[in-house]
Amino acid sequence: MENQKRKIPKVAPVSRDGVRYEVARGAKERGFGQNGGVVAAVDEASKKELWTVVVYRVAFDPNEEEDVQEIYITKLMLSKDGKQLIVDDERHKRFVVTLADRSVVEVPRR
Repeated sequence: MENQKRKIPKVAPVSRDGVRYEVARGAKERGFGQNGGVVAAVDEASKKELWTVVVYRVAFDPNEEEDVQEIYITKLMLSKDGKQLIVDDERHKRFVVTLADRSVVEVPRR
């Protein structure tokens, strides 16, 4: 009997000032080397992707299937002032993306 494929978490996008921040689907096919951990900013009016950022890297073991090693984003939130995107992942890690320069830092979860 085959194992069931992992379900990729459905993560609600967040919006502010006409920009929608969402998980970038199919990131590996777009050249990122992984499917999890990539966020895109999209202009809500034109639907044009403005930028993408790799929030965290996934290190793959070549002796295991990559599908089971992916680490997916589970939640997106904007900071109260709207200047940062807060990203949680399946391993219960939290990252903060500063929207002005797209810099990323890992922060402790409270």
